[in-house]
Amino acid sequence: MLSKRNKEVLFNPLSNDNPVLVQILGICSALAVTVKLEPAIVMGLSVIVVLSFSNVIISLMRKTIPTSIRIIVQLVVVAALVIMVQQFLQAFSYDVSKQLSVFVGLIITNCILMGRLEAFALNNKPWPSFLDGVGNGLGYMIVLVIIAFFRELLGSGTLFGLTVIPNWCYEHGYMNNGLMILPPMALITAACIIWVHRSRNKDLQEKSN
Repeated sequence: MLSKRNKEVLFNPLSNDNPVLVQILGICSALAVTVKLEPAIVMGLSVIVVLSFSNVIISLMRKTIPTSIRIIVQLVVVAALVIMVQQFLQAFSYDVSKQLSVFVGLIITNCILMGRLEAFALNNKPWPSFLDGVGNGLGYMIVLVIIAFFRELLGSGTLFGLTVIPNWCYEHGYMNNGLMILPPMALITAACIIWVHRSRNKDLQEKSN
């Protein structure tokens, strides 16, 4: 089940072909939900679920979908899955659902999903398509978690809402960096992560050139 090709499909998006760091997709939502770790993780899990199962459904239907309406079919499948995820969050994690606000619904327009449906699911069998969805979802989630970690830690002095910076630090003059919770710092943090990733992976620089 995990042949060499399937392993590449699953693991390449974690680093070498990461949808955010390499393909520069899904940046908008990555910046919007990373003020705190909890909503970032929930958003990442939501994308994994929607992407993996939409990949499978489109793969199963790929030979019966007319080319002229394939985008409409893809949007309907993704929208149905997003609504299910949204209702699940509202039922079992209402506070996080409120923090994510409209961004769960906007998974429908996430370019990572449409890109994988077009580039992979329409041309491959269900199992590799599922692995591709999981891999790209995890790659997306990893970036979200890293950005949220630094933004919440440096901006609020907390992780998962729990204070982690000792009081004596504040007593000796340490202050939370309020800039970290503003949208521009999310972009700068993402840019720093991309720079570090590219600097440690010289082969990616050669491909981009």
